Amino acid sequence: MEKKRNSFTGSLGFIIAAAASAVGLGNIWRFPYFVARDGGGLFIVVYVILAQTFGYALLTTEVAIGRKTRQSALTAYGVLNKKARGLGLLSCLVPIIILSYYCAIGGWVVKYLLTFLTGGGESAARPDYFEGFISGTVQPVVMMGVFLLLTVVVVLGGVDKGIENFSKIVLPVLVLLIIVISVYSLTLSYTDENGNVRTALQGLKLLFIPDLSDFSISNLGIVLMDAMGQLFYSLSIAMGILIAYGSYMRDDTDLTKATKHIDFFDTFVALLAAIMIVPAVYVFQGKEGMQASGPGLIFVTLPVVFQQMGAIGTVIGSMFFALVLFAALTSSVSILEAVVSSFTDRFHMKRTSAILLEGVICLAMGTVVCLGYNVFMFDIVLPNGAHAQILDILDFISNNLMMPVISIGTCILVGWIMNPRVIIEEMTKNGESFKPKGIFLAMIRFVAPAFLVLLLLKATGLI
Repeated sequence: MEKKRNSFTGSLGFIIAAAASAVGLGNIWRFPYFVARDGGGLFIVVYVILAQTFGYALLTTEVAIGRKTRQSALTAYGVLNKKARGLGLLSCLVPIIILSYYCAIGGWVVKYLLTFLTGGGESAARPDYFEGFISGTVQPVVMMGVFLLLTVVVVLGGVDKGIENFSKIVLPVLVLLIIVISVYSLTLSYTDENGNVRTALQGLKLLFIPDLSDFSISNLGIVLMDAMGQLFYSLSIAMGILIAYGSYMRDDTDLTKATKHIDFFDTFVALLAAIMIVPAVYVFQGKEGMQASGPGLIFVTLPVVFQQMGAIGTVIGSMFFALVLFAALTSSVSILEAVVSSFTDRFHMKRTSAILLEGVICLAMGTVVCLGYNVFMFDIVLPNGAHAQILDILDFISNNLMMPVISIGTCILVGWIMNPRVIIEEMTKNGESFKPKGIFLAMIRFVAPAFLVLLLLKATGLI
């Protein structure tokens, strides 16, 4: 007798869970950086166009594959075509790798939230505070363990009672916090020692008005590549998440509307995050401060900004790191679920056993990542020229190499080996219309593979 598969309670449950997965650290520490670096409004225009075409085509394909096969990424590709099993294996390895360093970063967020909640915001603003914390051998591992435990507890609750219910509570709170901080951010102003006044509205202008002063075809190419890379982070593409979540969708769900809502919501939150961060950083740090990204933005630049806000900075800082923790948790929950789904489908493990197994794997790998800034510290140069530690290496392998390869393989499988009509039929199985059919076909067969190859070549330093 076939075991009944877990499922979301309905279309809304899927949309909220998938949207919550999309709202992660990528929206908060990468999107604002790219907007500030790549010509403000120019990056936003390119990103929105790609999100509605390139990103939507890949998002739709993965969700449809999941619902059609009723399998996770590890086994779904093999169901579609036995020769595509390698794509399934890569799609399972990606979330295993990502979860290990994502939990390490999640531990950093836990540390900073506790610091601000206990009134230590001034200490967090010191230039050596972040480096001093991550170079420790005990505290980073403990904080990583706390974050992992929170993630495991949610996933243990199941798809509907755990992930869906958690997302329904956390996602509205997360959006509310972003809006509150954004509104406050737009009221800020600062007068420097020379009497020059910088206002948040000036920062907002830099954010949304395209800067074409250095415009060239070469620069447009850079913006295009950055926007495509950001889409992977934002939409959870090639991580096995969308396939797993698609497999939990009910057959009567309008797949076209659901995927459009996810795409729209992800872009909306990314823009809100930019409004929340960029004007505030501009006010207190100028244009130079707007160039910070990744850990440098959240754990170094922003604590200084919060300190410069005065007494209310501790409150805003606490709210901000609570927001980041919620965003990180919604993503880590979906990453863990992608692995668990693969383990249960392929090895017929009990759900609890699969969660605990991946929890142990993540704890071991996450500990190594945390110790990469002390015990296992070294310095190597990646193919893209960046200096790297263990975390950076894992990020490069998963995000810059494996994920583009998975998406290229998916495009070839669906666009050429199979017939794209298979995906379109899944999208319209209940009589729904799929108006962007022509765009979808062009994207999945020609545009997306070409862009992905360029993205892969750029990541490896070959172009």
